[in-house]
Amino acid sequence: MSLSLTPIERVATISKEDFYNNYVRKQKPLVIERLTADWPAFEKWNFQYMKTVAGEKTVPLYDDRPVSHNDGFNQAHAQMKMADYIELLQSKPTNYRIFLYNLMKRVPKLRDDFKWPDVGLKLIRQLPMLFFGGTNSRVFMHYDIDYSNILHFHFQGVKQCILFAPDQTPYLYKIPHALIAHEAMDLDNPDFEQWPALEKANGLVTQLKHGEMLYMPEGYWHYMKYLTPGFSMSLRAFPRKISNIANAVYNILIMRHFDNFMRKYKGKDWIDYKNARAIENTHRNLNFSERRMSA
Repeated sequence: MSLSLTPIERVATISKEDFYNNYVRKQKPLVIERLTADWPAFEKWNFQYMKTVAGEKTVPLYDDRPVSHNDGFNQAHAQMKMADYIELLQSKPTNYRIFLYNLMKRVPKLRDDFKWPDVGLKLIRQLPMLFFGGTNSRVFMHYDIDYSNILHFHFQGVKQCILFAPDQTPYLYKIPHALIAHEAMDLDNPDFEQWPALEKANGLVTQLKHGEMLYMPEGYWHYMKYLTPGFSMSLRAFPRKISNIANAVYNILIMRHFDNFMRKYKGKDWIDYKNARAIENTHRNLNFSERRMSA
């Protein structure tokens, strides 16, 4: 069994007006294949170049371990010099990823390699974020804390991206007081007996290759898997909907601090409580019969 997924629409190029009117306004994902064709990064950005310009920088790494009460909000699991990390990526599969990291703040030279695209979005100039991953490494299903509209550019290798619109949240076993779906779900090989709501979810899928850009509208869930070693860059724009601006403010100023406090205060019991509530809430809201999982 597999998830119910429809390919994300693709274009080679698109005008600013068409992109804004048909995708941003309608909050529809889109892949633009040639948006970076005139960027220096299109020719330059590969592992060897990153190793040359940022090899001595120490970078935070994340793996796919479940959320722990011992970890802070988005706390890294390890650190490594960029040169050593890239050698690891190229030598063997690894779960270590660089996640939501502003490398350009530490290596300003990288800013000269890309252009801020004029697509009708007011992009946040201080937040060009980079992401790296090895073969089969995964980014857990989540949506972003700030509800940004995201332009996600991929370089080197192939990356699979699965998206779910916000209206699919009832089927995704959302963890309370968090931005993630239940981590025990195997989204590559879903068990619909254990996770019956997931079978009702309708999502979107694409594979990004070098230089391609995926537009992810605000509040969209995303699950990323590196099919080969590679890296990506995200540019962000503030949410357009007033309700999402309010949600973003709540997440940043209240939710994450409350969750951190409860992890310290209640420890593992808090994590277990949230995981159990995700299942109970989902099944109750969908009027499913009682189901229990052993994980």
